[in-house]
Amino acid sequence: MNRRKLELTARLQLLADWVPQGATLVDVGTDHAYLPVWLMLEGRLCSAIACDLRSGPLSRGRRTAEQYNVDGQITFRLCNGLAGISPQEADTVVIAGMGGENIAAILAAAPWTTDGHHTLLLQPQSRAEELRAFLSTNGYTIFREQLVVDRGTMYPVIEAAAGTQTLSLGQLYGGACLTHDPLGGRYLVEQILRLQAAVAGLNRTDRPEAAKKADQLRDIMGSLLEVWEEWRYANGT
Repeated sequence: MNRRKLELTARLQLLADWVPQGATLVDVGTDHAYLPVWLMLEGRLCSAIACDLRSGPLSRGRRTAEQYNVDGQITFRLCNGLAGISPQEADTVVIAGMGGENIAAILAAAPWTTDGHHTLLLQPQSRAEELRAFLSTNGYTIFREQLVVDRGTMYPVIEAAAGTQTLSLGQLYGGACLTHDPLGGRYLVEQILRLQAAVAGLNRTDRPEAAKKADQLRDIMGSLLEVWEEWRYANGT
């Protein structure tokens, strides 16, 4: 198969662009292994481990590697998150295509990712605020974050590593460092509308805890509006 026929989706391409030249990579939840295969074809990696919790996706990944004749250059491993990976096997960890709470759980089970020797490239499909909160309170720093639209849906991509960081409520829900991202305004508006819908739903219930939860969401919306104003000022809109 011709290597030019392997094209990454927009979110995977952004992750690929952020992988350092000569990296030793582990791709968690690799599925079809498109990312490590593409990077290997481009000569960007010293080594790669593609791992997945299930044997089915891992088999698909092996087939992709075989089709592009890089199966001998990528190690495929059946494991839960990073449970089957030792710290010295990789300097760059990619975890993409799952909820932010799941990514946080994988990192929590692998405390060696805070040793200062690993770059984390993370792409939460949902609950990005939970991932940002975990990172900021468990020995990581978000060094950059960028938004990408993939098949009509917007996703944040995060680069993190060991460090200390304090994030505001608005940054937790609206992005740690998206002030100059051209998609930042749209992302913030989407977060605000999502919270507004949640508040409207809570207001239709008579449960005592609903009113408290609605107040908490209003506080978050207020913080997001402040971040939105900062974004507007920074981008001259």
